[in-house]
Amino acid sequence: MKIIICDKTEKEYIEQMRAAGLTVDVRDDITPEQLMVELPNYDGMVVRSRTKVRKDLIDACPNLKIIVRGGAGLDTIDHEYAKQKGIAVMNTPLANSKSVAELAIGYMLMLARSLYAASATMKAEKWEKKAFNGDEIGGKTLGLIGIGNIGQEVAKRAIAMEMTVVAYDPYVKEAPAGIKLVSLNELLAQADYISLHLPKTKESANMIGKEQFAKMKNGVRIVNCARGGIVNEDALHEALTSGMVAGAALDVFNEEPPTDWKLAKLDNVIASPHIGAATKEAQARVGAEVAEKLIAFSKNGK
Repeated sequence: MKIIICDKTEKEYIEQMRAAGLTVDVRDDITPEQLMVELPNYDGMVVRSRTKVRKDLIDACPNLKIIVRGGAGLDTIDHEYAKQKGIAVMNTPLANSKSVAELAIGYMLMLARSLYAASATMKAEKWEKKAFNGDEIGGKTLGLIGIGNIGQEVAKRAIAMEMTVVAYDPYVKEAPAGIKLVSLNELLAQADYISLHLPKTKESANMIGKEQFAKMKNGVRIVNCARGGIVNEDALHEALTSGMVAGAALDVFNEEPPTDWKLAKLDNVIASPHIGAATKEAQARVGAEVAEKLIAFSKNGK
């Protein structure tokens, strides 16, 4: 099998694939235009968030047999269409769960103690000790929207920090120990912190908007390390500027990079450029799982 690596993948696992007999070309800087021309020469491809695999690209590649996305979610791939064309589509749903969960918890702590603002004052050579009177997250209620692999990892850490955890997930019938399943409206009313951990789909796009913000506790804090576009950005901006939402931490945006930076520039927003899985440990797990799936597919076709 001939494989093209379209996005950054750890070298160790590329060599594993080659040692297993795969022909692997690394083109992690390939442009969409180049990919359209070159992909027909390959049996398989490895992508992450940068490379989008849409219908037009799939149609141009009759030899393509497998697409592996390093990471959780398949929103960058027209995966249902690919499957209709007989192309296997896989991802690595477990590999980055812990890294994203740690970022979400870290963001909650930063919001609770205004750590970003406090650090900024120190860099400005100001000693404003009395300006930063924060909150403990212990004893607060965390509302998780989505309790798949990442949501469950967040819950473990939140419970260890003595938070009460409630969750809404229409695809889950029974929650792990320590998590109470509730309706979305119940979660919005109860949570001091809301953290999102679900894919962006037709159903979840803009599922948190003006109507949902009106049902939340005054002073709630929002964390989104899932996907941009699940929270309506205009409605969030309005809620943040009005004080209805005390703060937000955003690792993802509707457009990446944003064309409108108004959310990221708010004083009560902490923002980062989609770095949830950007740890050495997660990258290694992703590479290992990608290699494992491709080697297995080359041997038995699944």
